Parts: sequence; structure tokens; C-alpha cells
Amino acid sequence: MPLVQREPALAIFRVCVLKLSLTGAAIMMKLLIVASAASAWSLGVKGTLPKLNNRALQSTQQRQQQVVATAPASATALKATEVTGGAKAEDGLMETLKTGSFFALWYLFNIGYNIYNKKALNVLPMPWTLATLQLFAGIPYVLLLWSTGARKTPKLTQDNLKTLFPVACGHLGTHIGAVISLGAGAVSFTHIVKASEPVVSAALSAVMLGAFYSPITYLTLLPIVGGVALASLKELSFTWLGFGAAMLSNVSSALRGILAKKTMGGGVGENMNETNLYAVMTIMAFAVLLPVSLLVETPKAVGAAINTAVAAGTSKKDLAILSALSGAYYYLYNEVAFLALGRVNPVTHAVGNTIKRVVIIIASVIAFNTPISRLGVIGSSIAITGTLLYSLAKNKYG
Repeated sequence: MPLVQREPALAIFRVCVLKLSLTGAAIMMKLLIVASAASAWSLGVKGTLPKLNNRALQSTQQRQQQVVATAPASATALKATEVTGGAKAEDGLMETLKTGSFFALWYLFNIGYNIYNKKALNVLPMPWTLATLQLFAGIPYVLLLWSTGARKTPKLTQDNLKTLFPVACGHLGTHIGAVISLGAGAVSFTHIVKASEPVVSAALSAVMLGAFYSPITYLTLLPIVGGVALASLKELSFTWLGFGAAMLSNVSSALRGILAKKTMGGGVGENMNETNLYAVMTIMAFAVLLPVSLLVETPKAVGAAINTAVAAGTSKKDLAILSALSGAYYYLYNEVAFLALGRVNPVTHAVGNTIKRVVIIIASVIAFNTPISRLGVIGSSIAITGTLLYSLAKNKYG
């Protein structure tokens, strides 16, 4: 696109982002309403799509029985077939629309989190404090769902909490590593490095679980490593802190999955579906991070950073809005991700994750006008493609 045409487009985009920032409180309220509706919509799922299909099948059978009872004997078979076909088509369409809606919300919330998180870190470079606030943001939301009965309250024993604690620490490391990396460099670079998570996961699975994959699966790791290396070589926003924190996030994410597999094979507690598991891990991660955050970034240091931001032209109200939006988007995108990914097979999951990372990189480059070298574009494309190939190969060959 010629420069003359591109600049107005970027200007319009930035104006839209500014307007979103000025109406942040209203947006957050709408998002909470949408997420609550999505959660309520999924209550019948109870964590797995087959249960919903069974319920739809029972409804179809009841309708068939009504047809049999009221229709003439000569038309019974034909009517039953018509009802069954119509119900299946209607149910299939509704399930497709639900899944598509969850994926759309997942992408939207994820983009919102990355943009508002980076905007907050740009004016208030306190990653530990912001990470703590983001973990806290979802707690009142989920407590409201539990207290009103909109979602079943999890029941956990002390032993269950001990089992979940290492997994929650992995969840915490994944989050704090990503926030620190986003604060130290460009959003696009963080997600390029995070595309190498399959490499870390494969290595740790071999060491900790003795799990080895097919040679074809291991071959797909090569483009991931090579792509990340190429993208990092000429990355204009490269910092060792950003790279190291993103790798910490990768390691923690891989450990979270491995520890969950080792300690939670039979499940823990009652009413612990995917969304409740994520909520409990978030609460535990917040409890661990809060004292650490207060030590690393003391209230005095945070106050000084706020005063500096205000002196630079950002009001305390804008700081509060940015922090609240980043927290709301963080919890909502994870909440909807569980609902979306729990409804699809591994191949669709892999494709969805790959598209998500591409969308985030493109959106962040446009939003922040981040310069990326040609080698960076080539490297990131190779790495993301390798991530998709790894997921597909692992699903087919093991």
C-alpha cells in the first residue's frame, strides 16, 4: 500500500483506539455482560459438548414420541424422519453459531488485552503491579457467578488445593512472564517468541514425563526454532529482558500442562469444569503474586510511577481505565478461550491458535505502528507456520 494511502488508514485506526479508551468503562461493562451471557449460554454444556448433544438428542426423541402419539399410523415413519432431520439441522446450525461466536469473542478479547496491556505499560512501567491487578480483575466477576448460582460453586478439600498449587504457580509464571515481556518490547515480538512454546513443551515432556513423539513431529520443531531465531536477529525492538521473560512464560506454560497431567489425571474436587478450574487457578495465582508484587514494586515506587505518568500528561482516571480494561480483557479472553477450545477437535484448536497469534501480531503492529524488518516478517511467518505443523503432526503421528 502506498504511503499516502496508508497514513490516513493508520490515523483513522488510532482515532478509533482513542475513542475506545475514552469510553473504556462503558466498554468493560458491555464486555462483562457479553461474557456473562456466553457463560450462561454454556451452562448446559457442563464442560463438554457431547453432553449438550445428548440433551438435544433426548429432546428430539421426545418430539418423535409426540409425533407417534398424534399422527396416523400410516404417516408415523415419515413424520418421525422429518422431525429428526429438522432437529439435527437446527441443532447443528446452533452449535456452529455458538462455536463461531466463542472464537470471535476470543480473538476480540485477546486483541483488546494485548493493546490495552501495552498501552498501560507504556504509561505505567510497573509490570508486577499490573499483572497483579489483571489477576484480581476476574475474581469479583466469578464470585458473582458463584454467589448467584449462575455457575456451580467448586468444592475443594485442602488436599485438592495442594494438588492445584503447582499448576497455579505455572499459570502465574505464564502470566507474569508475558506481562514483563510485553512491557520490555513490542507486542509482536513477544508473540513471535511465544510461538516457540511447542519446543519447550516437547523438551520438558521428554525429561519429566518420559514422553517422546514421532520423528516427524520433532522435525516440525526446526522451522519454529529457525523462524524465531531469524525474527530475533534483526528485530528492531529486541531486548534480552523481553526475550527472556517470553521464554519464562513458555516454560511456565509447558510446566503447567505437564503438572496438570501428572497430578490431575483423575480430576480434583467437585464442580471443577474448565472455567471453574481456570477461576480457582487465577485466585490462587493472585494470592501468591500479591506479596511478591508488593516487595518487587513497593507502594512508594508505584506511587512515584503514577506521579510521573500524571506529570507526562496521563490523568489518574485514564490510568485507572487502562488498568481496568487490561484486567477485564485478560480474564474474559481466557474465559472465552476455554469455552471455544473445549468445543472443537485438536486440529481446529491448532488452526485457531495459529490464526489468533497472526491476528494479534498484525493488530499490534497497526495499533502501535511497530516497525518490523523484512527478515522479522519472514522469520515470524516461518515460526508460526511451524507451530501449526507441529500441532497437526502431533495430533496425527503422536
